[in-house]
Amino acid sequence: MRKVACALAAIGCITAGCDRPSPNDPDPPTGGQKYVMNYSYFATTVNPILSAHGCDNLNCHGGGIRGTFELSPANDKDPAFDYQQASLQVFPPDPVESPLVMKPLAAECGGDTHGGGAFFFSLDDPDYLAILNWIENGEYQ
Repeated sequence: MRKVACALAAIGCITAGCDRPSPNDPDPPTGGQKYVMNYSYFATTVNPILSAHGCDNLNCHGGGIRGTFELSPANDKDPAFDYQQASLQVFPPDPVESPLVMKPLAAECGGDTHGGGAFFFSLDDPDYLAILNWIENGEYQ
């Protein structure tokens, strides 16, 4: 019985040591950082592209959520709301995988299935590149 108690005590000491950080451990993540993209660029470049392709019409994302994406309707634009919603469609670790550029990209170019169809039929499409540029130039703050 004494051997068992000593063994259990030894295990307790070993596992208790696991709770103490080693001086070689990396600093824990601080959290709280958010990926932020340029609002002015969105309002003057990206939002007009979304409107030009009809993304904000009432049969698409305008005025009601479709999938996970909602935009203000074309007849009542709210760029701040649209910015927030578009930001949710961004995948910072790999911008080209962001739904905001993958959904409207044609399948033959590597795009995802999109109920509203494809709008970008080339990876060189200026509108595709403008949206991708907005995403790629964001930063964690």
